[in-house]
Amino acid sequence: MPLNSPASPTLSAAVPLLGSLKTLLIRGLLAGLIAGLLAGTVGYFVGEPKVDAAIAIEEANSAAEAAHAESTAGHSHGDEEEPLVSRTGQKAGQFLALGLAGMAFGAIFAAAAHFARRYTTLSGPKLAIGLAVGGWAAIVAVPFFKYPANPPAVGDPETINDRTWLWVAAVLLGLAAVGIGVFVYKALAAQLETFRLIAGVGAFVLIAAVGYILLPGVNEVKADFPATLLWQFRAASLAESATLWACLGLGFAALTEFATRPSTPVREQVATAG
Repeated sequence: MPLNSPASPTLSAAVPLLGSLKTLLIRGLLAGLIAGLLAGTVGYFVGEPKVDAAIAIEEANSAAEAAHAESTAGHSHGDEEEPLVSRTGQKAGQFLALGLAGMAFGAIFAAAAHFARRYTTLSGPKLAIGLAVGGWAAIVAVPFFKYPANPPAVGDPETINDRTWLWVAAVLLGLAAVGIGVFVYKALAAQLETFRLIAGVGAFVLIAAVGYILLPGVNEVKADFPATLLWQFRAASLAESATLWACLGLGFAALTEFATRPSTPVREQVATAG
């Protein structure tokens, strides 16, 4: 059989992640930029209408409180300060913000892939998708289901620092849960694949559950805030972050597969025909 046989291109599917750290970083930055812009698109069309509705509720409550205070005190408190950035600017700015955030995540993603490829036999695309799933679970899913995102009209400004640190703790919990799950999966290399998956997922769930119990709860949603709008906002927030990580993983995987494809397919066909 000729060396350049039709069967040889299929070997690229099993090729591990190749390339220098610099190459992987460029790949990650490009995939992250694309992922960030797509996530911004989801946020613009799905999330922003929910933000507008929440802001309308907040402004109505503020106007009612101001009117009550004015009638009680008998004088006006003056006009409210205008926001530094208009809503139109905020909506457009999220594309820039998410594009930059996507590039930052892409660089971290590439560095993690460069480190992880030393300890796995997975092909480049499979490793990329696996890292994206693990990153989403650790950085998005675990913190979200403990401390879900809230719209602008929800939350006490005086507790923002405490809530930020609790979110950071939840991210660390997610990273620990994913890390221990992967460790358990790798430690059971001699067992059946299904058993390894069950054990790894079980370890992840166990660590996350223990962390959820130990971390304090936060509930600052007012009783009169519309429950439907709250959950629609949270679903939109989750969809936006899921889009970012899904596109980052798939984009990195696609670029990796493109880079490892046969470089001269026409020449191979000519050689095979000869």
